[in-house]
Amino acid sequence: MRQVTCCLLFTTVLIGGIAQADSKPLRIGVDVPYAPYQYKEPDGTITGFEVELVNAACERMQRDCEWVEQGWDGIIPGLMARKYDLIASAMNITEERSRQVSFSAPYYQVPSVWVKKINNEYDLEGDLADVAIGVQQATIQDEYVTTYYPDADIHRYGDSGSVVTDMHAERLDLVFTAYSLAQETMLQDERFIQTGDLITGPESIYGPGIGAAFRPRDEALIVAFDKAMQEIKEDGTFDNIYNDYFKDQ
Repeated sequence: MRQVTCCLLFTTVLIGGIAQADSKPLRIGVDVPYAPYQYKEPDGTITGFEVELVNAACERMQRDCEWVEQGWDGIIPGLMARKYDLIASAMNITEERSRQVSFSAPYYQVPSVWVKKINNEYDLEGDLADVAIGVQQATIQDEYVTTYYPDADIHRYGDSGSVVTDMHAERLDLVFTAYSLAQETMLQDERFIQTGDLITGPESIYGPGIGAAFRPRDEALIVAFDKAMQEIKEDGTFDNIYNDYFKDQ
């Protein structure tokens, strides 16, 4: 485990060609809520850190964005069924996922964090046998807990909101989730605190960072997307959006 102080991650990409502008909206699959990366405004508008990044990339690509909601468990099948053209939903680039989809270059990293009730103590170096741990199903946090704490009482939920709800209802002892999500939903409550370091590894589980997922045949679209993200990095747009969401980190 290692502590991180920043979730920014960039990889320089070499662009071999430029896709022509397309008049059709670029449909983007997303699972909400996962604040501050993806969430809904009161009027139903989908926004958040990654949403703003991808909207900016669409502008560079001269494409309109159309966000399509999809539950996490079905988000890759939905891409392959052509319900949308890409996934931008805080998806870690992993070896297992790369067998199904092609990824953009990674454009940020999401640290994970343990959250506990303030008066409880747990040995994260132990096996956490019979400790009730909440995770979102089919995420890297789920894989991490399953790998390192197989004797724990692991509670898996279809969405992150249900994890938070059960922690607030004191049906869980620990939650393992994205750091920024924990800040938004639990760590502002005096009953809960972070325990242990922020976690971004091992790479066998976390991969090199977050990227957009595409159907493997859509090579030109991946090239255009990577070029747009690189331009966002170079002209300061990425930093401006980042500071709007994470300036206090």
